[in-house]
Amino acid sequence: QGQVVESGGGLVQAGGSLRLSCAASGIIFRVATMGWYRQTPGKQRELVASITGGGGTKYAESLKGRFTISRDNGKNTLYLQMNMLKPEDTGVYFCNANDYMGNYWGQGTQVTVSS
Repeated sequence: QGQVVESGGGLVQAGGSLRLSCAASGIIFRVATMGWYRQTPGKQRELVASITGGGGTKYAESLKGRFTISRDNGKNTLYLQMNMLKPEDTGVYFCNANDYMGNYWGQGTQVTVSS
C-alpha cells in the first residue's frame, strides 16, 4: 500500500522561506507524478506544483518564481522550496503521488506565515 508523509511545515515570518519534504513508500516513485497541493482558509484545495517522473514541472501561475518543486528519486522524496512567503500562503500543504497503481494523499503539513 502506497504512502506519502509530509514534513517541514511550521511558522515563518513574511518574506521567509520553508522547504517541505514528502517521503514516499510503497509506490513506484521513479515513474510517479508527484504534486503539492494546498488548502488555504476559505478556499478549495488547489494545485501548487507538480513534477512528472521525467522531471517535467507545472506550477500555479500565481506561485511561479517563489516556489520550486523538485524530487530525489534515489531517496523517494519530493520537495517544495518556498521563498518570499506571504501571509496568504498560510494553509495546509498536501503531497500527492500518482503512479499507475494508485493515487495517494498525505495528511498534510501546516504552514503559517505571520505578517
